[in-house]
Amino acid sequence: MLRLITASLCLQCHRVTFLPSSFRPCVTFSSAENQQTVEALYDLSVDIQKVRKLKSWVLHQNPAYTKEVADLLKGLGASGSIISQILTVYPEAVLCNPDQTLAQKELWTSVCPNQKELVRIIEKFPASFFTSSSHHDNQRNNITYLQSLNLNKRMITKLMASAPQSFSRPVEQNKDMVRTLQQTYRDLGGDEANMKIWLQKLLSQNPFVLLKPPEVLRQNMLFLQDRGFSTAELLYLLSKLKGFVIELNPDSMHRTLNYSQDILGCSETELRDIIVSCPALLYYPEDTLAERFQGLLRAGISMHQIIRTPTVLELTTQIVNYRIQRLKSRGYDVRTASLDVLNGTKKDFEVSFGKLQLCSARPLFNPVAPLKGDD
Repeated sequence: MLRLITASLCLQCHRVTFLPSSFRPCVTFSSAENQQTVEALYDLSVDIQKVRKLKSWVLHQNPAYTKEVADLLKGLGASGSIISQILTVYPEAVLCNPDQTLAQKELWTSVCPNQKELVRIIEKFPASFFTSSSHHDNQRNNITYLQSLNLNKRMITKLMASAPQSFSRPVEQNKDMVRTLQQTYRDLGGDEANMKIWLQKLLSQNPFVLLKPPEVLRQNMLFLQDRGFSTAELLYLLSKLKGFVIELNPDSMHRTLNYSQDILGCSETELRDIIVSCPALLYYPEDTLAERFQGLLRAGISMHQIIRTPTVLELTTQIVNYRIQRLKSRGYDVRTASLDVLNGTKKDFEVSFGKLQLCSARPLFNPVAPLKGDD
């Protein structure tokens, strides 16, 4: 009996441990489900079984504000099915204090183009909207700062939705990272007139770049500079990698570069050219590269071909094999022809494949051949 009681207490403690900090101050945990919450969710056609399976702890909290949250979403123009979907995926929303959600609504509507767009964002990123009110001042300050950088409202809304952590922290931390990005851009010879657009693209492509320490960017740029990359090449890599250069570190890049150089049998200069042609090589781990090299070689593709078209390494072995078979059906032999046709997205490949198909179907015209006529 004692063991059973102990186990029960431990289980309850374990559940409480996983209660998000945003909700701990205002709710209490009960061993029984909050029937008012359950009934309110049922009335909204929320998938209770899914909530019980994935986030059962929400149903044990008191108080809950299911009706208030539903009314707020309805006031924004959300349909019943959308409200049901939001609360099924993110039932924690019902634990947010009405004053807190109202403050979030006012904050988001100040940058969101319209309510329809806001509903779409909440449906896709509910956790970004239903966040702790303790971060409200930080959110407001970060919005003001990004507006001072001439980022438009649509861009700021996208950042708030996809990387809410960068808005909940003190604005000074984001200022440090932005200043580092701007200074790096200038040091590498970037055009001052284009810096706004460059920064916008960087943030939109990888909004999490703001969450990294500025020192990471400095170390990575210094490492690549030591490997012989010119300032123009570094600026190109920084832009082409879509900010993911922040996700790298000198050790991982060192291993990747050494492995690539060894297997390709190329010089340092040739390796730099290959990286400039295919910057993604910098963030693929060795085992991923090994698998892709082996897959290409098994398909009869030579190292010389890979060096000429390194972007083929961005494709998984499965995709490469599928595309090779499609091309083979049209008489295109990648072992002796260009690998460029393999590259690109699915849409890009279908366009290239369609052109090959068109060429193979088009009859050849001989201008000196005699014309057939009536006898």
